[in-house]
Amino acid sequence: MLNWFSQVASVTQFGILSVSQRLGSVLAAAFGIAGVVGVLVSVLSMAVGFKQAMIASGSEDSAIVLRSGADNEMSSGLGQAETRLIADAPGLARGTAGPLSSAELFVIINLPKRSSGTDANVPLRGVEQAAFQVREKLKIVQGRAFEGGKNEVVVGIGAAQEFKGLDVGNKLQVGRNEWTVVGIFSAGGGSSESEVWTDATVLQGAYHRGNSFQSVYAKLISPAAFLQFSNAVSTDPRLNVKVMRQTTYFAEQSTMLTTLITTLGVLIASLMAIGAIFGALNTMYNSVSTRTREIATLRALGFGSGAVIASVMLESLVVAVAGGAVGAAIAYLAFNGFHTGTVNWQSFSQVTFAFAVTPQLLLGGMFWAIFIGLGGGLFPAIRAARLPIAAALRQL
Repeated sequence: MLNWFSQVASVTQFGILSVSQRLGSVLAAAFGIAGVVGVLVSVLSMAVGFKQAMIASGSEDSAIVLRSGADNEMSSGLGQAETRLIADAPGLARGTAGPLSSAELFVIINLPKRSSGTDANVPLRGVEQAAFQVREKLKIVQGRAFEGGKNEVVVGIGAAQEFKGLDVGNKLQVGRNEWTVVGIFSAGGGSSESEVWTDATVLQGAYHRGNSFQSVYAKLISPAAFLQFSNAVSTDPRLNVKVMRQTTYFAEQSTMLTTLITTLGVLIASLMAIGAIFGALNTMYNSVSTRTREIATLRALGFGSGAVIASVMLESLVVAVAGGAVGAAIAYLAFNGFHTGTVNWQSFSQVTFAFAVTPQLLLGGMFWAIFIGLGGGLFPAIRAARLPIAAALRQL
């Protein structure tokens, strides 16, 4: 066994030392694999970043209440009397000012992007004062919170970075209404950072919504209190609602886009991988061709065909891993933390988020590189092992 490993090491060493003689084809194969890994990791990091932004919007001890049958806030509707019944439900946390629940209204406005100037859908959310306590990750990072009953707004830090006119002190003109931007808030990277907030009562009047709302965000006593709260609200004959943990709700809201991005990313990477495999095949066939006499000599000296196959495969893997590492590094340096915005197709509004190149994505990219290396090295390795020794030695 030790002799076999020493044979593999010797043949592999000869192969790697001869790389300079075919540097062009080796670099082409390595960069092809780097492209596959770079594209795959970059595209999937967008899906991961978007999902992380959505999940970060909620917590296990928080719930959202919607009209029964509604898939999102846009299709939901609740009356003021219903929101008050929900606020009195058992399991709900309470502060000095009352129950920690916020009945909210959600509308879409158009604002120009800073980068392109084109208009995009931005959520304008009307909230009650308890909203700042319900969302415990929310912090005012510039300016102050809006005052109830006034045409004032606070904007998420992501929205302030992505859209024009959202700096503190600016006037926000939407239709016939004008709001003053008085603060900027962060929300732990959640989707709330893509929104503009104002007082719910003011927003109801501006959009002629009467006393209607679309959702209730609630803070629970503890994560374990969800079942008590959910049962009380769902079984109340005066209500026709459904209750979800916020983490579950926002995870579902990210499903459509993350599935689309992941599918496209894997499809594109698969097509590129086919080309990369052919590139690796060409490189390794070239390697075997230039080393015909060397391999035949080693076989004549007693080196086994298994050692030859293993050495060619190892050489192919070295090229693949090097290319994969370059692609992964480029993806990480170029895209990790890169801020952008996209449409959440389930609410038809912009969500700002940061690409997230995670260790799992990098590891997955390297697995793709290894797969390409194995695919590109297998047939050349078999050919090298089957070289007729006598015929090859006549070339000496």
